[in-house]
Amino acid sequence: MKRLFFFFFLIPTLFFSCKSNSLYEDYRAIKASGWEQDSVAVFKFDVEKNYLNYSLSINVRNRGDYQFSNLWLFVDITSPGNVTVSDTIEYQLSYPDGRWTGKGTGGIFSNQFLFRDNVFFPIPGSYTVSIRHAMRPNPLVGISDIGICVKRKQP
Repeated sequence: MKRLFFFFFLIPTLFFSCKSNSLYEDYRAIKASGWEQDSVAVFKFDVEKNYLNYSLSINVRNRGDYQFSNLWLFVDITSPGNVTVSDTIEYQLSYPDGRWTGKGTGGIFSNQFLFRDNVFFPIPGSYTVSIRHAMRPNPLVGISDIGICVKRKQP
C-alpha cells in the first residue's frame, strides 16, 4: 500500500512542483543541415499577472560538431502594444580547454542561459520573443534546438 501511495501521489507531486513557477518553456528544432540566418525562432506566451516579476532564459542545445566556442544571437521581445525591444547577446558554449559547458549525452549538450532577470511585463497579454543567430557562417551547423523559458520570480 505504501508503494502505491509513493508511486501515484508523491512522485507526480514532485514532478509537477519542479515546474510550478514556470510560465512558459518551449524549443524550436533547427534543421540538421544548419540554421539559416534568415530563419527566426518565434515563441509566443501570455502574461496575465503583469504585476509579477519574471526571469527569461535562452535554452540552447548544440551538437558535438558545433565549430565555435560561442554563439551570438539577436533577440527581439514584442509586447501586446507592438513595442519591440531588441538585444544582441553572446553565450559561451565551451570552456577554453574545449569541453562543452552544457550537460548532455549522445552528442547533444543543453545549456540554459539567463537572458533577463526581474523582468516586468507592463501590459497583460501576448508577448512574442524572436531569436535568430548572429554568427557569420550561413547556415550555422551544430545547433540542434533553441528555446526560451519564462519563470515567475519567487516573492
